[in-house]
Amino acid sequence: MKKTTLIVMAAGMGSRYGGLKQIDPVGPSGEIILDYSVYDAAEAGFDKVVFVIKHEIEEDFRKITDGRYDDKIEVAYAFQDMNDLPEGFTVPEGRVKPWGTGQAVLACRDIVDGPFAVINADDYYGKETFRLVHQELIKEGGKSDKYDFCMVGFRVENTLTENGSVARGVCQTDDRGYLTDIVERTKIAINGDKIQFTEDDGATWTDIPEGTTVSMNCWGFSTEMMAELENRFAAFLEKGIKENPLKCEYFIPFVVDELLKEGKAEVKVLETTEKWYGVTYKEDKAFVKQALNEKVNDGVYPEKLW
Repeated sequence: MKKTTLIVMAAGMGSRYGGLKQIDPVGPSGEIILDYSVYDAAEAGFDKVVFVIKHEIEEDFRKITDGRYDDKIEVAYAFQDMNDLPEGFTVPEGRVKPWGTGQAVLACRDIVDGPFAVINADDYYGKETFRLVHQELIKEGGKSDKYDFCMVGFRVENTLTENGSVARGVCQTDDRGYLTDIVERTKIAINGDKIQFTEDDGATWTDIPEGTTVSMNCWGFSTEMMAELENRFAAFLEKGIKENPLKCEYFIPFVVDELLKEGKAEVKVLETTEKWYGVTYKEDKAFVKQALNEKVNDGVYPEKLW
């Protein structure tokens, strides 16, 4: 059976949340959100987890994670470094923002040598999510000459917070359930009894129907994706640094979209009814704690994970 790796992107500092939300306790025995992701991934059959962090948070992060999961799953660390750029490129003066999720995954290029999944550290995805991705990653490839990728598609109404707006990739699929398009909407919110997004700071709002499939940055890739991310990074920087040197970001969906348009990849959308929980804002924490306590009471998780 293929060895599978879960890449957990944990380098962000949580600017809207106001602190290092990746290691903020939310479980009944002090668990953090990524504890549940690692637990569910190990249960689903993943062999290894790689935490992508920044050097600046390593000490605090490892105080919690070192030795915590060793009897369940192999653990490794990778570091997202702004200076980790292709030859000939340097960080623009004044830039402090990391280079995005594409570079975060690239930080694992010397650690990951098989099919892999990618998630955010501060999102709760649910057990079914990891089962679906793992099953897809270990299946034998078909006869197609395209890369065989997947993503988990959530229903938009299951991914929202009442405390502000969220960013989600709104997906379109064909009649086979494969991704045809993904559009990043950076401000989706609940307005009264409607789900809407805005692109002009609230001057106008557009409805998103319930049941719309959105991406929560939970992807499954074959090993070819790592090479594609590496090969396309320089072209992204060439354009991005000219147009927006301080804020341009190399996002995973951008590369996926390019591969779809070039006919080099297919992305199977694995639909789930799982409900997302996350601490996008400080006010979300109480709700997340309540939801996880309910799952413990319902027997979904033991009271103490590790």
